Amino acid sequence: MDEQMFCFQCEQAAGCTACTGAAGVCGKSAETAAAQDRLTGALIAFAGQLIAAGRGPTPEQARLLMQGLFTTITNVNFDPAAVDALTRRVHDASPGTGPDYDMQALWREPDADRRSLKCFVLFSLRGMAAYNYHARVLGRIDPELDRFFCTALQAVGDPGQTTDALWQLVQATGEASYRCMELLDAANTGAFGDPEPVQVPLTIEKGPFIVISGHDLYDAQQLLEQTAGRGVNIYTHSEMLPAHGYPELKRRYPTSRATLAPHGRTSSGSSRTSPRPSCSPPTASCPCAPATPTGCSPPRWWLTPACPTSTKGATFPR
Repeated sequence: MDEQMFCFQCEQAAGCTACTGAAGVCGKSAETAAAQDRLTGALIAFAGQLIAAGRGPTPEQARLLMQGLFTTITNVNFDPAAVDALTRRVHDASPGTGPDYDMQALWREPDADRRSLKCFVLFSLRGMAAYNYHARVLGRIDPELDRFFCTALQAVGDPGQTTDALWQLVQATGEASYRCMELLDAANTGAFGDPEPVQVPLTIEKGPFIVISGHDLYDAQQLLEQTAGRGVNIYTHSEMLPAHGYPELKRRYPTSRATLAPHGRTSSGSSRTSPRPSCSPPTASCPCAPATPTGCSPPRWWLTPACPTSTKGATFPR
């Protein structure tokens, strides 16, 4: 079968090698994969332009870089039109840049070590960009980190990088990743207080609901704010569980009960959560049933380790 796409950035890759058909195991189409490659190539060229000029990105340029990298994480955005629109924004922000980097040069790099090291850096930057973006929307910015993203992206597209230099870049990327997590922690605690261990109830409430996952506490806060008084229940899933421990969120949006629905069963128990950072890739928030205004109190929000199977018409994170 002819290769229609190439993607091996996640553990779901077909045959533990790469997804190369009409769609990836995750559901990403070959069209979307090509759009993400075009976006990544534009970001690499943009970063190279900034490094060649001897400067780091402005806050606006850095935000665009983070948004672009974030968009290429598995399961974040499978809309090729939206991805291409973001590529055009990158082009508009970098007039005079030469041709975009051709990602096929990386995917088909004949030296397995160089390809592996460059891909390690690129995939790390994508996850780091998500944390950086979450911190950025809460007002936390690190110009040195922003510049590192450009330096590392430029190196990914540089055919002259030696294996030794790439090993050093991998180490620097690990150090920068730790700093990204520090930045996000400072942003979250600065906005919502120092997290504390809490008991999270696990019972299912009747009525419309929304499941939210990922690491974006600002998204969670906005969702709780916008559904206040509408009778919509907010359930945290997976990576969003630590949100229950932040005192400012608890103060503004108190919880009474929570949910657990493994295989469609309900439970009246509870789960304990500790304030611990997570390194898992973020997942997009997913709206479920429509809101129904009822004039009730602020929305309740709970833990759902598994999604209720009895609710029709709902969609959930993978």
